[in-house]
Amino acid sequence: MIIDQLLNGLSWIGIFAFAVSGALFAAEKRMDILGYMLIAAVTAIGGGSLRDLLLGVSPVFWVREPYPMTLAMVAAVLTYFLLPLIQQRDRWILWMDAVGLSVFAVLGAEAALQQQTSAVIAVVMGVMSATFGGVLRDVLCAEMLTLMRPELYISCAVTSATVYVLLSALGVSFALAALLAFAAGFVLRALAIVYGLTLPGHRA
Repeated sequence: MIIDQLLNGLSWIGIFAFAVSGALFAAEKRMDILGYMLIAAVTAIGGGSLRDLLLGVSPVFWVREPYPMTLAMVAAVLTYFLLPLIQQRDRWILWMDAVGLSVFAVLGAEAALQQQTSAVIAVVMGVMSATFGGVLRDVLCAEMLTLMRPELYISCAVTSATVYVLLSALGVSFALAALLAFAAGFVLRALAIVYGLTLPGHRA
């Protein structure tokens, strides 16, 4: 029961954060309120939908429960009406996305572990959950994919998912494992945002 409550709490945080980042993308493209709602919803539920489909979980999470879509719509509407008060929107997009990325990496890994998958698959599902909604958002908004930018991004999702899977395997409580895994991915992404951290690559 406590684990379910914690999962729901994390899910609310992740959905709201991703939805706000999606709505702010819509604002940058000067969409109307329906555009805000569409991009917010796609960003918030895209990764979890792919995860559930690949894991054979049916119906997907936002069909089973009413709150994900409702929360995404609320986030979109709030963003639409509060937009004049939001300064440095591009920074807000990055930070909201960082929260959603780290949360959904943990939730995706946990969802996979509940389906008795291997540790590797659990990490992969965590990464997919964390990144696919953002991919859909970027495509619909005709933006360069965030995960293709040089700053650390996918690595942050991999970090959160891997830390969570390892701690779970060691018998660490869900609350502590989730908190530490979220913090690991979020701090790494924060460093990438602030300092432009990148992985080494070959020069063309």
